[in-house]
Amino acid sequence: MFGFEVFLIVIAILAVLAVMSTVRIVPQARAYNIERFGRFLRTLQPGLNFIIPGVDRVNTKFDLREQVFSSRPQPVITEDNLVVNIDTVLYYQITEPKAAAYEVANYLQAIDQLTVTTLRNVIGGMDLERTLTSREEINTRLRGVLDDATGKWGIRANRVEIKAIDPPPSIKEAMEKQMRAERDKRAVVLHAEGERQSRILTAEGARQQAILEAQGQQQAAILRADGEAKAIERVFQAVHRNNADSKLLAYKYLETLPSLANGEGNTFWVIPGELTQAVQSVSKAFGGPAASDGAAAAAPQEEPAASEDTGESPTPELTSGDPVRDDAVNAATKAAENAAAAVADAKAEAEAAAGTPGKGGGASAGSGG
Repeated sequence: MFGFEVFLIVIAILAVLAVMSTVRIVPQARAYNIERFGRFLRTLQPGLNFIIPGVDRVNTKFDLREQVFSSRPQPVITEDNLVVNIDTVLYYQITEPKAAAYEVANYLQAIDQLTVTTLRNVIGGMDLERTLTSREEINTRLRGVLDDATGKWGIRANRVEIKAIDPPPSIKEAMEKQMRAERDKRAVVLHAEGERQSRILTAEGARQQAILEAQGQQQAAILRADGEAKAIERVFQAVHRNNADSKLLAYKYLETLPSLANGEGNTFWVIPGELTQAVQSVSKAFGGPAASDGAAAAAPQEEPAASEDTGESPTPELTSGDPVRDDAVNAATKAAENAAAAVADAKAEAEAAAGTPGKGGGASAGSGG
């Protein structure tokens, strides 16, 4: 009886084990290839699956999610005979588990070798500079080749990227020098552009300043000229309004002469030829010594005839006892003396400035005159 119970327990355990061996639970995004007697039977999908124990067995298990494969740096020779190390990254996904298990022995190794050969073909037709600047072109060509080759393996190459391109150390140093030279060149160009703009702006400012100053000077000159013109016009009108004769003008002329020698830098000046005529006019006007002999004697004889012919009243003359006449004569004499003294002082200063030996004689002559 006891042996029969043990037998039943053993049969139950074997039955449980047999049932468990017939059940296969496949996780999501997984795929199992089943072989029956060494031949592919089917692919188990995610979920609960049943197989025949001892007859069917799981050959390979695949992850159907997208995966990443990073290859080792591979030496590649460029068109200009430079060796560069290129490291690639592949993003792939298994779409047919049967093909991935039976079409290729090791799909990762096959993909790696295919990537290396394709890179050598692509990079071999490019120089180093184009290789460094044409990553997108290289990635596109790699993906096209891998898609064509891995399609029959049940694998889809979603993306291929070049992770690094390492040129030789000497080329790196030369490139760094070139980049430094380019940066220095751009800096010099930018500095020159800044200097150019600064000089242009400075010149524009100076030009505007000169224009404004010239306009201001022009306006000031116009205003001064207008003022002088108005002053001259007023003086002219005042002289003509008061009916000033030539005698008065000659007197003012002599009165102005001493001011010619007042300047500090006036070492040489010229007495105009009209000075003698002006002195004679003043002398005649006030009956001075130069005209007392002839002009004074002829005047009483001519004035009555003029009054008889024209009927006009004779011009009144200044008598010797008239105080007005005496003051005018004294003023004319003083003006002549001042003019002579100014002439002598100017000549003395001119000789002193020139360093001539006749300085003392000229000064004494001027003072004596």
